Amino acid sequence: MSTNDVTVIDRDGTPKSIGWEPDQTLMEALRDNGLPVLASCGGTASCATCHVFLEPEIFGRLGERSEDELELLAEAEGYRECGSRLSCQIGHDPGLDGLTVTLAPED
Repeated sequence: MSTNDVTVIDRDGTPKSIGWEPDQTLMEALRDNGLPVLASCGGTASCATCHVFLEPEIFGRLGERSEDELELLAEAEGYRECGSRLSCQIGHDPGLDGLTVTLAPED
């Protein structure tokens, strides 16, 4: 597997290109590249501090959100039925190369 290129739209609207390594979740790639993702729970899907927005076509290609993830997201600021995900729940996939992700507002 190779590194994915990801464009991240920061909370102030600034785009940044980062690399996403095969052994990382999306949250780890965001955090390890210096983006302001708190990730309070360390990736166990028990907070919503790694909330991101995905483009609808990418969102639809990912698996269903778990009940725990959906419950956390539904209470998060800016929740989008078809776009909100916890980045800790998105594993590396070569099919996601070129992904654009937007950081959700901080609660």
